[in-house]
Parts: sequence; C-alpha cells; structure tokens
Amino acid sequence: MSNLENWSALDERAVSYARALAMDAVQKAGHGHPGTAMSLAPVAYNLFQRHLIHDPADPKWLGRDRFVLSCGHSSLTLYIQLFFSGYGLEMDDLKAFRTWNSLTPGHPEYGHTAGVEMTTGPLGAGIATAVGMAMASRYERGLLDPGAAANTSLFDHNIWVICSDGDLQEGVSSEASSLAGTQELGNLKVIYDDNRISIEGDTHVAFTEDVSARYRAYGWNVIDVPSASEGSVDLIKLDAAIVAAKLEIAKPTLIRMKSVIAWPAPKARNTAESHGSALGADEIAATKTLLGLNPEEHFAMPTEVLAHVRGAKDRGISLHQKWNSKFEKWQKENPDRATLLKRLVAGELPKGWDNELPQYPAGKDVATRKASGEVIAAIAKVLPEFWGGSADLAGSNNTAISSAGSFLPASSAMKGANPYGRMIHFGIREHAMGSILNGIALHGLSRSFGGTFAVFSDYMRPAVRLAAIMDLPSIFIWSHDSIGLGEDGPTHQPVEHLAALRAIPNFDVVRPGDANEVREAWKVILQRRKPAGLLLSRQNLPVVDRSTHGDLSLVAKGAYILKEASGAPDIVLIATGSEVSVALAAQDLLESKGLSTRVVSAPCLEWFNETDSKYRAKVIPTTAKLRVSIEAGIAQGWRDYIGDSGIAISLEHFGASASASKLFAEFGFSPDAIVTKITTALK
Repeated sequence: MSNLENWSALDERAVSYARALAMDAVQKAGHGHPGTAMSLAPVAYNLFQRHLIHDPADPKWLGRDRFVLSCGHSSLTLYIQLFFSGYGLEMDDLKAFRTWNSLTPGHPEYGHTAGVEMTTGPLGAGIATAVGMAMASRYERGLLDPGAAANTSLFDHNIWVICSDGDLQEGVSSEASSLAGTQELGNLKVIYDDNRISIEGDTHVAFTEDVSARYRAYGWNVIDVPSASEGSVDLIKLDAAIVAAKLEIAKPTLIRMKSVIAWPAPKARNTAESHGSALGADEIAATKTLLGLNPEEHFAMPTEVLAHVRGAKDRGISLHQKWNSKFEKWQKENPDRATLLKRLVAGELPKGWDNELPQYPAGKDVATRKASGEVIAAIAKVLPEFWGGSADLAGSNNTAISSAGSFLPASSAMKGANPYGRMIHFGIREHAMGSILNGIALHGLSRSFGGTFAVFSDYMRPAVRLAAIMDLPSIFIWSHDSIGLGEDGPTHQPVEHLAALRAIPNFDVVRPGDANEVREAWKVILQRRKPAGLLLSRQNLPVVDRSTHGDLSLVAKGAYILKEASGAPDIVLIATGSEVSVALAAQDLLESKGLSTRVVSAPCLEWFNETDSKYRAKVIPTTAKLRVSIEAGIAQGWRDYIGDSGIAISLEHFGASASASKLFAEFGFSPDAIVTKITTALK
C-alpha cells in the first residue's frame, strides 16, 4: 500500500529541482559526488516530506526519528532535503558546497550542520552506528516507559538509513547487521540504494552475492523494490515498501531498491564517472532539458516550489505539538521517570553518585581490570542510564553488569534475556562495537561502554576516530594493556597501541597505575563527557599508600607527583599503568645511591596537556638533570616530556610468550635495569 495519492505536480517539480541542485553544486565546486544525489532525490524527498517524524524547527526534538546518510559522499542528498525542509540551510549554503567554513562540507558533519545526526563518510560506519541508535532507543524506552504496548510509547521512533553498495561491502556493516538481526531491532529501517556502480565501475567486479538473501539470513525483513520500466526509482513501489517497513516492528527492515546512478542524465547515467565527478556544463544542460527545467538557470528554486517543500516545517510543528500533549500527560503520570529524563537530557550526574565507589587499601595487589569491573558495578547501582558489555570478553576485561540481565529481545531463549537489560553481548565484532557505542552516544540519553583487549583496538580504530571527530562521550575499555598479559604472546601483546591511540586528536587515553587511580579515572571520564579509552592491566598491581604518596584527586590533572624526591629532584621518573610500581621501586634504589628522584604518575597525558604551563613545569621540571619515561610500549611521543637528553625506557619490538614477570625482566622493565640505564646516562 502506498500513500502517494497526494503526490502532486509540485512534488514532481521539487524532485527535478533537487536533481538540478545536486548537479549545480558539484559543478560550481569542481568536485563532489553528483550521481547518487541525483538518483536518490525522490527517495530522500519522499522520506523527509511524508514519512520521517521530524521537526526542522527543533532538530534535537526528543521524539524525532533519526536519519543517517550512511553513503556520506552523497552529502547533497541530505543537504538539499535540509534546505527544502527548513533546517536553516539556504541556497547560498548549497552554492558554498565543499568550501572553507561552509555549512555544506564534502561529507556531513555532526555538530556542524543542523539536522545532521552523525558524521558519515567512512563507508559502513553509518549503518553500523545506526544499529547503536536503534539499541539505545530500546534501552531508553525501558528506562522511561517500559510498560507501554509495542509501538505506542512516546519514546518509540524509527532509525532510518540510506546506504550504498559500498556500505554493504565494508565488513563493519556485516558485523553490525548480524547483531541487529539477533537483537530484532524493529525500529531500524535501511534503504539500500542498489545502483551497481562505484568508482571502479560495475560493482560486480567485486560484489556479487545475493544481498537480500544475506540479510534474510541475518534475520531481517527484506523488501525488494525493482526499478521502474524506464530505469528510474519506482517511487510507488518504494513508498509502499516504506509503509510496510514502518508496520514491521519485530525485525529490522532492509529495502533493497534498484536505481540508476545520475538519472536521468542522458550520457552520465549508469557510469562510474558520475559517481565522483562533475557532469560538465553540456551534460547538465541536457539533463535539465529532460527534466523540463531551464538549462540556462543555475541554483534555481521557484518561489512556489520552495513554499511547497517548506511545508515540511508545518508538518513537523504539528507532529511535535501532538507529541508534547502526550508528553505532558506522561510527565504527570510518571513523576520519577520525568525527573530522571530531565537529568539525562541535561547530561548531569545525580548528587553523591560517586559516594559508594570502591576504595582500595594499601598493601593489596589488584589488577586494574578487576578494579574497573568493581567500579562499573558500583556505578551501575546509581546510574540507571549506564550500560555496556564487551566483544565476547566480559569475563576477561571485567565489563559485565549482570544485575539486570542481558540486553536481548524478549523472544530470545538465552538465560537472563531482557529487552531492557544492561549487559550488551556485542559478539566478536570489535569494529561494530565501537560504532554501536558511538550510536548510543549520539542517541543522547544513556552512557555506554564496550571492552576488548588493547591489541584489538586496531580493529576499532575507525570508530574511535569518528568518536573523536564527533566529540562523543563514548567509553572504550581495553584490558590486557601490555606485555604484562604474559603467555598469550606477541599477537596479543600491545606495543605500538598506546602511541597510536594518543595520536588521535581529541581522544583521552587513560592508563591508571593502580586500583584507586582506576576509580578516579572513571569519575573524570563520566564527568568530562569526552571520548576516552581506558587501558587496564591483566596482572595484579600494588595499591599505592596514599598516606605517603600523592593526592588521588590530582588524577584529574592527568599527571601528578606520586612520590616526591628527598630534595630538589635530579631525576624525574614518569610512568603509566603497570610501570608506575616499577618506577617507585627504581626510585628507592636511586635514592639509596644518593640520587634525588621524583616519581610522576601520568595516567592521561591529554588531561595533563590541558593544564597550565606552570603546573606542568612544576610536575616535570626542566631543571632536573634527567627526565625518564617508563612505559612498556614504543617511545613515540615521550620526547615532548623528557626532552632531547632524556631517557625513554620503552619497548621497540614485539613481545614473547612467557610470564609477565619474566618478560618485564627480559625486556628491561625491572627496577635494577632501569637504574643501570639511568646511572650510565648520568656518567
């Protein structure tokens, strides 16, 4: 069944002008991706004008659907609909496409352009992140309106995605789509633009599987929409598929839609060139003529057409007002949940939320992964919005929240299944896990985390980078953070990973030195609401005696004096994580030799770099004869702190299979080996 009965001549003209604007914008810029934006023009137009629940006057409206353009290279598909719908983009913004400081950059950027729900461009990331949004929607419903019948809650809404062949070729989309099927995310609706064209031509040079069969095997509802007889998108059948997709609430839906790229350009249609190149003045003129437009006009938009498409604003206001009426009733009937929602929207933590976090007595050895697990359990007791899991490693990286069961659909036969459970089983899908965490963060109300081994942060790096670009409060937990994991050997022992993660701008790399630093690190991470990775030890580490060592509150500054020298420091030892205890032992030996030595714990260099220069100079004075970094990873990046004459006690090769104690001794991370290097350098 289609609801296109009221499709008018003005709608047809609007689509024609959308195609023309896509051509004109790329032609003016001299570069871009016109073809997909042209063929998707009727698809996106129909979605934004008739199906998407949104309010252009309030892009952050809580009750809105989310729309993700996974094929971010086709950014004009989205920008033109934001212009049409009245999100604040105007014609001058389309004219400034892909230019400095414009609201229409080459790929959509979250936080930069109103109406853009996430930064897309890396193919596959959009659909994978949308899975996280769909999961977050269900979890938040459980917090706010768990008793409502299916698809009747104020907090029920859909996540819409338009994706491309390239998105479905990327492995991350397969990882996430598989999990979406297991989770029965009926609020996820994906329109797959099957145009069979990419940069190298026909996608069948590399992509020949039956995508519909693949998605049915994942457990999705799949609707195939063939192209119209002349080759364009069959809008009537597509609209009927969209209507059917909205009615499907038990499974995610994939609408596989056949299209012809660059339709209806006479020469450019169905060509690889139209994917990523301007069509040229002659082809644009010929296409406009086919569309019934004036080939001499550029960036044209008749007043009556613009007035018609801006009707989306009135539709949005009406939808929002109806939602508000129901919302006011819900608030009165659910005062406690309404109070919770107010706090979550504000991004605030409740007063005294950290009062019951565990504290660890000196003299006890505790792995920081274990401490983190205990902190997570304590946080979960006071923050209902806090949930997460791991890539099939919960027992190893201590990321389980077992108090409310596993986040699984009600139909699941698994023990502890709960559609609103707090423990997420991501499966062995690190890249998808990272993207899903970003989707949960983008959705806005809950806080989530995902864990795996530090060495597998490589699999997650694209998602971590996107979290940093979007400035999301995603929390990545990476245990087994050094050669200290022992016998699993070099394939599982991170060496270059700390430096590689620190190389990502706007990303906090946090490596606590003992159990109490873990507690403080979690506090800072939750309060800062910035993208962060927590690096944790497999092996037990001594708990530092805080009656004789530095103030734990200084963890928030990223680096602090953990144990002062006997006098003005000649040597400053700077250590992170499991190497902090090694530095303390080395300090004792150096002091016994009459060398005044200070130990600095540096759990997060990014936080330290944010402090003022006076504090940094106080903690790591350049007046010291020797500054030494101690970290079981490559030395890259440490020269900024130790200077050209400093020493980096580092690991510049891969590890080996042996016990942690053996590896630390063999690779120069024993106190004696460190002291020998220092005394040799001083001579």
